[in-house]
Amino acid sequence: MNGTGARRIKVVGNTGAGKTTFARALAARLGVPHLELDAAFWGPGWQLVDEADGQATVRRFVSAPDAADGWVVDGNWNRRIGDALPVELVVWLDYPRRVVMPRVIRRTLGRVVLRRELWHGNRERWRSLLRREPEENIVRWAWTEHDAYRDRYLDLMAQGTVPVLRLTSPRAARRWLADPH
Repeated sequence: MNGTGARRIKVVGNTGAGKTTFARALAARLGVPHLELDAAFWGPGWQLVDEADGQATVRRFVSAPDAADGWVVDGNWNRRIGDALPVELVVWLDYPRRVVMPRVIRRTLGRVVLRRELWHGNRERWRSLLRREPEENIVRWAWTEHDAYRDRYLDLMAQGTVPVLRLTSPRAARRWLADPH
């Protein structure tokens, strides 16, 4: 699957794979809007948004006039998203741990040091990096969920309900991004 003709695209993969960076570049290349699903499902104070409210945000995005010709979203919000996202192609950034882990560490440290806002006033915190629970520590989350993401998207590929383009290296992603059709 090379993505020929797809205009409604979801980018997925492990934390730190570069989903948002890739999705923004793809949206710019296609001339369509982009939505980071974390912004739809995380509220202020790192509180999860009510599922129906998050889905409503996604539905508004995909039905907006500027999204009529297509859109790109990124994130792994499969369970909470429900049927709010009529995807034509899933682009799966399936990079090895040796690629993902240094990226997530650099990104997280940069966000902590620079106090970079993510969504709705949320920022990464130093104390989160010391937490043992993966749900509280994004670096541990990336490590512990790596195989689970792989299993989830291999299963999605096997189901065949939506085309899945599996990119297994940053080089493959750059090559595809240069010519997504």
